[in-house]
Amino acid sequence: MRLSHRLGMTRIIPIAQLHAPLGGQRIELQQVDHEAGGLSLLRTRIREGRRFTVFDIDPDTALEWGQALQRWAEAQKGG
Repeated sequence: MRLSHRLGMTRIIPIAQLHAPLGGQRIELQQVDHEAGGLSLLRTRIREGRRFTVFDIDPDTALEWGQALQRWAEAQKGG
């Protein structure tokens, strides 16, 4: 079950949590739904120690980025 929470007129839905073992980063993916305008974005939060990097991307950019990640990962299997 996915738990969501609201911040004002924004709903945040957790999608995935990942841990990068070599660098120790914690990566969270969240869907951010803005009620005003019906806009949904993918939020990526990367935590390195006490530092956070947070950015929101649109569905087209998320698709392009995901395909690039998948191509790279598949290419590593052959090497």
